[in-house]
Amino acid sequence: MKKIVNEILKEEVYYEKLENGLDVYFMPKPGFTKKYAILATNYGSNELEFIPIGEDKKTRVNEGIAHFLEHKMFEQPDGGNAFDKFSKWGASANAFTNFTMTAYLFSATENFYDSLEHLIDYVQTPYFTDENVEKEKGIIEQEIKMYNDDPDWNVYFNCLKALYVNYPVRVDIAGSVESINKITKEELYKCYNTFYNPGNMALFVVGDLDADKVMEVAKKVNHYDVEKLSSEIQRFYPEEPKEVNEKEVVAQFPISMPMFNIAFKDDKVGITGKELLRKEIVTEILIDMIIKRGSKLFEDLYMKGLINDNFGGGFSSQVDYGFTIIGGDSKDPREVKKVILEHIDQYKKDGLNKDEFDRVKKKKIGNFLKYFDSVNFIANSFLSYNFKDINLLDYLDEIKAVNFEEVEERLKAHLKEEYCVISIVEPSK
Repeated sequence: MKKIVNEILKEEVYYEKLENGLDVYFMPKPGFTKKYAILATNYGSNELEFIPIGEDKKTRVNEGIAHFLEHKMFEQPDGGNAFDKFSKWGASANAFTNFTMTAYLFSATENFYDSLEHLIDYVQTPYFTDENVEKEKGIIEQEIKMYNDDPDWNVYFNCLKALYVNYPVRVDIAGSVESINKITKEELYKCYNTFYNPGNMALFVVGDLDADKVMEVAKKVNHYDVEKLSSEIQRFYPEEPKEVNEKEVVAQFPISMPMFNIAFKDDKVGITGKELLRKEIVTEILIDMIIKRGSKLFEDLYMKGLINDNFGGGFSSQVDYGFTIIGGDSKDPREVKKVILEHIDQYKKDGLNKDEFDRVKKKKIGNFLKYFDSVNFIANSFLSYNFKDINLLDYLDEIKAVNFEEVEERLKAHLKEEYCVISIVEPSK
């Protein structure tokens, strides 16, 4: 095992790459009652075109298949459900799929090693039949229809569709009713065998546990033929222009107050590691300075009666795409957008406030340190960053190194009216 240490955080992580290619990380947390494990694959809903392992031709799969696959992983060959054993041992288990990652996780206060072995085992045991795939389609179809009726979900995804012309982040993570009904067990196995390759996965464990025992359990279960896993996964994404797809999207729902998402498309993409982390931190500081409670923009919008306490925003940072998104409720969303752009222009002319930068930066450092009391935050964030070639333990050093000039430069480079869109959900007429 290697040991990664951050002296400032007073945290350490043990790391080992197993023979099958799986990266295993363990962070000891002496005195913590809760223990947590997450096993994730570098595979999300954006992965629609790739060359399957063992093949030589590019294939395109149906939208929503990564989420569909996550659902099916809990069904076991013996007819049982993977959740059953977790419940028996008093562990709380879950899973999620986002644009770039699929993860399986649990937390427990007892019987942790049994639960960890089970987690690794069931994720290595796919069981897809024509019958259980057809049955799942009905379940996911209902989930899709539920989200289609959710105004929050629609205002967000309509915003992404406005931002992006081709990139698959504009596609709903669960796919559509039409796309999921085309999924077959053969297609599921093709995606599983390619992306649930341990060389494309990582395990993170955190808690008051023994490092050697964690590694022993991680090595105990291996259903893979290592010889078949040596290939690098070739992924393909459509070319995405710098320009946005459309400036405004409007939908109607039975709500009392209009909702909005205003977004800025990021054109500084294709970077990884510390450079990507630095861009994320700089942008987050910038957005906090401009829109958070106490800023001139917030006070202006609030005093004009254009926003309420639901107003907020943040930056989504990935290797191949990124965007700042600001959302809330308003009687006049277009006026909110107008005021935001006016304030941004004014900041570009007059400059940002250095004292405000120092305050936001200190607050961000404090919040980050506080998050290290949460085993969920540590594990989920570590793996999410890990797939972008970023070490979470470098985060604090990067925050401290960010300077005021970088934030001012990012303001001018990123928050441009030409890359700005608005999605509105208004009350049904």
